[in-house]
Amino acid sequence: MTPDRLITLAIHTYERALPVKSLLEREGIYVELNNVNLAAPVVSPGVRLRIKESDLPLALRIVENMDIFTAHDATMAGKGVMLVPTDFTPLSLSAAKLAMQLAAKQKWEIEFLNAFISPANRDTVQLSDAYDYELADIAATRQLQSEAETLMKRFTAKIMESIKSGEVPAVKFTSKICEGIPEEVILEYIREEKPQMVAMGTRETNKKEEELIGSVTAEVLDGCRIPAFTIPENVNLKLIADMHDVAFFCNLDQEDMLALDSLYRMFPDLNLNVTLIDIPSKRFRAGQPDKARQNLLDYCRNHYEGYAFSMRTIEPKSLSEEFRNLEHEIPFQMLCMPNKRKNVIARVFNPSLAHRILFSADIPMMVIPV
Repeated sequence: MTPDRLITLAIHTYERALPVKSLLEREGIYVELNNVNLAAPVVSPGVRLRIKESDLPLALRIVENMDIFTAHDATMAGKGVMLVPTDFTPLSLSAAKLAMQLAAKQKWEIEFLNAFISPANRDTVQLSDAYDYELADIAATRQLQSEAETLMKRFTAKIMESIKSGEVPAVKFTSKICEGIPEEVILEYIREEKPQMVAMGTRETNKKEEELIGSVTAEVLDGCRIPAFTIPENVNLKLIADMHDVAFFCNLDQEDMLALDSLYRMFPDLNLNVTLIDIPSKRFRAGQPDKARQNLLDYCRNHYEGYAFSMRTIEPKSLSEEFRNLEHEIPFQMLCMPNKRKNVIARVFNPSLAHRILFSADIPMMVIPV
């Protein structure tokens, strides 16, 4: 393979090709436009977008998620922000400290977000009681907001103390209090503000069973279209610096390359041992997946310098059991997986892999939308 060899990414009309070319170039990708019909260029039906072969993973990610990259380009103005929801518990404080380690590495700022549920969202009000309830509701909401603001000041004061002591790196941060159901507030913030990532704390596995229905973190994983980092209780604050073994769940398709490229761009200076965990899809169970596995391994070894790759296969029906056995063999510091968009019905009856793994593993997890 020749990294500088030009390959055709797509064929578009000239009018469509120009904005795509502009977007890719803003992301640092070299692009050439070539006429499709070289014999009669005046009447050509379209133009080829040609890029360097080494830029293919990044270009595919951008083109497949044009709405995300365009929105970021328009609203972030080069400023990276990580969203860190908090409920002021020791768990969320621990998650915030690890999130600051990652934010410092990526040169991002942090926004701490808390959502409180007002009485209006808790109970159903009879029409005859509407006026009396409205006055009481306003007073109660103001009281809840005041309490949340006080707790946020205490929370950020603890963060400042951790910065002063050198426990966490000095990362700029802001805070915000919102009224509403937590998962809805978080997803609305992500849609409007377009942060680079959301980082959230999760409970230990035995405690997650108590919140199997209605987990805020699980709802955010299913609904957001930015990378999400889940942080379990009692996590090592030196995780980022000490990270060595990573489990990457894959399906042997194009989305794997997009997610792998995001992982590599996030940690290019770490010498990671990445175990590709193949969970065979129906189309491969009856076919010959060995060649596809080898092709993915070869691609990874050729493109991600400094990373070491190996591959394991886990059957979907015994996912939790086989993964626990693999954990005993390889002490993973982080899990990583692509997360495909699903509609509401599909999420209810067929939860995503990230959703299922969240409730069965006490390991930090990076979930990348594809």
